[in-house]
Amino acid sequence: MRPRQSNFWKVFATPAVIGLLSAAGLFAALLGDGVWDALSWVGLGIPAVLALRGLLQRH
Repeated sequence: MRPRQSNFWKVFATPAVIGLLSAAGLFAALLGDGVWDALSWVGLGIPAVLALRGLLQRH
């Protein structure tokens, strides 16, 4: 018999990446100004855009 592959990463890969982006954005916002502000906008903006896209596609 062939062992069954785990679906763990298939299920949790996208939420884990979104969580890491959010955490990185929050951390960058705490670090300083200038480039850190831009990184925080990107890190917090991508999860927000993905959430809005998911909400707007539900009709």
